[in-house]
Amino acid sequence: MGEGAGANGWRGKEARIKALLFRKLNSVVVLMYSESSAQSAPEELMLPGLRLRQARERLGLTYRDVERASFELAARRGRPDFIVHISRLADMENRGVVPGLHKLYTLATIYRLNPLEMFRWYDVPIDECFHDGSDLPVPETHLMAPPISLRIPMKFDPAFDPQRTEFLSRMVERWGHFEGVLTNGHSNHIYGYIGLSDRRMTPLLRPGSIVLVDTSVRKINDGDWTTEHDRPMYFVEVHGGYRCGWFHQDGSRLVMQPHPLSHCLPETWRAPEEAEIVGRVTGVVTRLNEPGKLPPAESPGERGDSNKKAL
Repeated sequence: MGEGAGANGWRGKEARIKALLFRKLNSVVVLMYSESSAQSAPEELMLPGLRLRQARERLGLTYRDVERASFELAARRGRPDFIVHISRLADMENRGVVPGLHKLYTLATIYRLNPLEMFRWYDVPIDECFHDGSDLPVPETHLMAPPISLRIPMKFDPAFDPQRTEFLSRMVERWGHFEGVLTNGHSNHIYGYIGLSDRRMTPLLRPGSIVLVDTSVRKINDGDWTTEHDRPMYFVEVHGGYRCGWFHQDGSRLVMQPHPLSHCLPETWRAPEEAEIVGRVTGVVTRLNEPGKLPPAESPGERGDSNKKAL
């Protein structure tokens, strides 16, 4: 009986030794794999967890340092979601666990990284958010977030003549990217979207168009124009939505005049109680001849919505 118990005890001890040895060897293999990958793999092909580990080690931080810093950030921001525990950080680096928004912000803050770049590590095309959204039409007119970056021509072909009509893509030698957020950070410009059900300014302003709005101009000036293309358009917030088009002030009333070919009725609101001028439209981007995105045959302006006041 004693010999059997001794044998069982030894076998249990041997199993524990083997398990410990396996864990040690496994950690060595992971370390060797990570170091060899860091030296040989191009940066764009590196796993997100390996990038996180390199960023941490580059700053000389341990798991404990990161956890401690995350507690300080969470206390400053007043949200425990910013806390990154040691076990969770180890899972992110070694097991491919994807951090949530708050924890990604924490790691970007501690590691001095650009959170937008970290989105790309996890195959989130944050730069394409504006363009993807533009391809997913919605019925109502609204304000929209600006693009993260804008592709602009940096160098033109020497033969480029601005007086002639040309294919722009053929005349540009080099393109670059401009941070689109700068147009909305401390600038006066924001973007608006014309909903697919908004036909009030058709055909001058087609449904699905994107407009650039100058918020520094909030006073209606409807006298200095000769053609409909020169007549200023404004983006206006009304109860329950937005309007974009021609406006004129009639005392305390703000009146929208739809395009005559739209067959929509004029609308009027008390200003500023019922309507607020967001700004003047200074640019328009639109697509032409797209059968899949044609507006519906009827719009709210034709139905005589009870929330509107027709003149």
